[in-house]
Order: sequence, then structure tokens, then C-alpha cells
Amino acid sequence: MRFTLLTGLGGTADYHQIARTAESAGFHSMGVPDSLFYPEITESDYPYMDTNAVRQVLDGVPVLEPFIAMAGMAAVTERLRFYPAVMKVPVRQPLVLAKALSSLAVASGGRVSLGAGLSPWKEDFTFNGVDFDQRGKLFDECLHIIRAAMSGDYFEYESEHFNIGRCKLSPVPDTAVPMLIGGHAKPALRRAARLGDGWISANSDYDTLKGLLQTLAELRREHGTDQKEGFEIHAFDVTARKIEDYQRLEALGVTDICVNPWNAYDPDITLEKKLAGIQRFAEGIIHRYP
Repeated sequence: MRFTLLTGLGGTADYHQIARTAESAGFHSMGVPDSLFYPEITESDYPYMDTNAVRQVLDGVPVLEPFIAMAGMAAVTERLRFYPAVMKVPVRQPLVLAKALSSLAVASGGRVSLGAGLSPWKEDFTFNGVDFDQRGKLFDECLHIIRAAMSGDYFEYESEHFNIGRCKLSPVPDTAVPMLIGGHAKPALRRAARLGDGWISANSDYDTLKGLLQTLAELRREHGTDQKEGFEIHAFDVTARKIEDYQRLEALGVTDICVNPWNAYDPDITLEKKLAGIQRFAEGIIHRYP
């Protein structure tokens, strides 16, 4: 079983030390959040917890651009992998995103994946001049463009949203960057089944994850991708505490268990508490995992 450390929001000044400690403790990956800006007023509802509560948490919290954060941590580690959990893909220009992703993959020795999702905040789209109502179609097209651009070959792409003439990126990594699709709604699960190399869950519990993974499996069979090798399932069960809890996730098909071994909502959290939490989880779970 592989374990991913989720940094949660804030604490960006701690990233380098956390990455070094996570690597030495036996974590396989780190996931970092993505947030472009904080709109003072929003038209949207947050799907995973109370909107007012989450907005109070987000207001003023520092969030680094994921490529900057991951590049910095990759520079001070040797084996640890990184991905945004998850990046708001369709609000970004896909060729520019592909260039940044390709550059990071090459510079890090292939230690990066693209955690890709839709933003729940309408303002992420409207403030960037992107059609919120076309977000699903835009997301699919962005994924196709990013994958084609990172092939290293000349490609072109034309649709009602994009008109890309023949071009190619250089450099590109030797192996394809995995695209891990986030989201719990059925369209997100379908997108992961159709286009993804894996799926990332948000905060959830075991019973919810079980249902989501059953749906994902059905959709992969429907789209003929159920035999695709190396499909990754990154799951975060907020109720898991013991080795047995993580083992039952593995039995569901989870390949990468996501954890945040400190209280991400503790306003008084310190670097020392975070590092202690990493070591405690490693000694209690990772090093003892069968």
C-alpha cells in the first residue's frame, strides 16, 4: 500500500521540511491544494461541507500556486512524488498548463502527476472569462489538449472553445504524466473512467467511498477501461484510524491512501506538531502495514 500526505490549507512556509520528513518517513506522495483567489461574495455552494464554514476557513489562508509549491519540494527531495489535490484545470489555458506540467515532470525526474478537477466556485470561471456553464466540456477538452501536447509530437486541436494549430512542446518527460481525476459527482466519476489514469476522492467516510468506488467500477466497465493497467485510486477516509481501517480500503481497490496526520483546522498548529504527526503515523501505520 502507498500513502499520500495531504498538506491541507495554509502552512506554506513549512512545505520543504514537511516534504523531507514525509519522504524519510516512508510516504509515497504529497498532495497540495489549489486556490486561485478568494471571492468576497460567491454564488456557489461548496459540495463537501457547509459553504459558510468552508469560506471562513479559506478567507486569507495562503495557498501557493501548485506548480511553484511542487517544484520547490521536488528540489529538496529525491523519491517523493507530488500532485495537486486537485487543480482547477478548465479555468486555466491548457497549453500553458501543459507547459508548466511538462517542465515540472522533466525537472523532477518524473515525480509528478496531475490531480485534475473542476472548481466548485463559479467565480473561478467568470473572473477568468471562462464559461461556467460549459465547464464539463471544457474540462474534457483541456485533458485531451494537455495529453496531446505532452506527447512530444506535433498536434493540433480545434473546437468551439480552442483553435490550436500544429505545434509541439519541448522538453517532455520520458513517460506520460498520470492524470488523476477528482470529484464525487457522477460526471466526475465518468470522466475518471473515460479519460483518467486514476481517481482522487475528497474527504469522505468508508461507506461513502464504497458506494463511489462501486459506481466508478461500473463506469469503467461501461467505457471499456476496467482492464487498464495501473489505474490509481487515491482515497481519503476521515474515519480511518487503525491498520484494519486502511486494510479494508485496500480491499475496495484503493491503491493510495491519503491522510493528513494533524488537525488541518487547528489555528495554533505548529511545524513541530506537523512533523510529530508525520512520524507518529509512519511508526503506527506505514512501518507496520502488512
